[in-house]
Amino acid sequence: MFSTKCLDKPRVVIAGGGTAGWLTAAALSRKMGALLHITLVESSNIPTIGVGEATIPPLRVFHQLLGIDEAEFMRETSATFKLGIEFSDFGNKNESYLHSFGQTGQSSWLAEFLHFWREGHERGFAGEYGSYCLELEAAKANKFYTSAQSTPLNYAYHLDAGAYADYLKKLSLQSGVTHLVDHIESVSFDTSGDIHALNVAQHAPIEGDLFIDCTGFRARLIGEALDVGVEDWSKWLFCDRALAVQTELSPPLKPYTVATAHDAGWRWEIPLQHRMGNGFVYSSRFVSDEYAQQQFRTSLRTAPLQALRCLQFHTGRRIRAWHKNCVAIGLSSGFVEPMESTSIHLIVMGITRLMQLFPSQDDTAMLREEYNSQTKSELERIRDFIILHYHVTKRTDTEFWNACREMTIPDSLAERIALFEEHGHAFQKSNELFRVDSWSQVMLGQGILPKSWHPAAKMMSDDQLSRALLKGQQEIKQRVKQLPEHESFLKQYCAIIR
Repeated sequence: MFSTKCLDKPRVVIAGGGTAGWLTAAALSRKMGALLHITLVESSNIPTIGVGEATIPPLRVFHQLLGIDEAEFMRETSATFKLGIEFSDFGNKNESYLHSFGQTGQSSWLAEFLHFWREGHERGFAGEYGSYCLELEAAKANKFYTSAQSTPLNYAYHLDAGAYADYLKKLSLQSGVTHLVDHIESVSFDTSGDIHALNVAQHAPIEGDLFIDCTGFRARLIGEALDVGVEDWSKWLFCDRALAVQTELSPPLKPYTVATAHDAGWRWEIPLQHRMGNGFVYSSRFVSDEYAQQQFRTSLRTAPLQALRCLQFHTGRRIRAWHKNCVAIGLSSGFVEPMESTSIHLIVMGITRLMQLFPSQDDTAMLREEYNSQTKSELERIRDFIILHYHVTKRTDTEFWNACREMTIPDSLAERIALFEEHGHAFQKSNELFRVDSWSQVMLGQGILPKSWHPAAKMMSDDQLSRALLKGQQEIKQRVKQLPEHESFLKQYCAIIR
């Protein structure tokens, strides 16, 4: 079916729309459209889950790959810029830190900047760790700037998820994707066990060579039809419920997401140009739905624009994201949780991986194995990073936080924490999403101060080290001072038309 000798194009069938489906359709049609016939089928009564409204920087690169105009995309999705996430009450109550997307300080080939900062901290003349990061200081000052000629900041976006799906749909249809609105009633298989067709209510069966499951948590193809199970991660990630509501805008328009821990989970605030996105993530093991809803409503700072939406989810990963001739992308492939805004990134990585490993012949066994191996590794590393936010805490005020602190964590994470705590080393493995700066910022922010550090830092005199640290701070202060206000830059760069 994938033979290069075949005159007909391979048929790719995408089941499900939303962000996952339309992002997949847009990418395949824009980068491989000449090679494929692409059909997307979606039900009219399944809305986009509008909780994935924050992103991380790799999405910018993907947009550039697809030829997406940034200002146009931001206008269409009411987007704002995002320089990081502020975490409040995680490490301890009444304490906060900002995990930014920037590089902190100047490292050497011998040792990361953290080691020199730690030596300066020990000698009593280092500033706050974050004061050496441009993105972090710009976020705190509500400043932002970018241009085609110069991009001094590493950034992502806050966006309207429903509008984003609509925007991607428009791009996909322009690129030749066939769109069917219909309900999948059943799945037909060929003699090998591969999916042959999707049987729908109002059209002829949709036959295909490769099927992509973008049906969300239901996993209509990979889960229900092909019976591929899920590895459960709820023993580490206790949260299994989310509440979401849109509210009136609350100025100032901050260039970062706000995440605030509560009794049994955390809540988010995501500023868009025309409204706020609000969510409340919690564990039903520790609080009731009624209590969570009451707490959420009490926490809202502005008036709701819609009714409260209640979502259930399970954390874990699909044991095989590519099975037979079906690839799961998005929530159907697994879900870590909303923290650190990785959902859209995982969609992008699933699409990228598929395009890089796209089959050209019937025998796809080795391709599937590589795809699944990479997906497993990526999800597990993200999982560890998320668990870190819960586990490293001094909070003792609720059963939830006691359970998070006392639980047995994966060995891979325990080793990372120990290496940082004892020796000040954070690291980024090959193809790992979160960088050294991310691991360092979160571990420091949650209260881990390395007990020792690289001896290279001790070789510097007080004068050398203090001057180097002070120079770094001053340079960042000066650069931040020159940046425009985030809201004013938005108005001239990508203001929505009301």
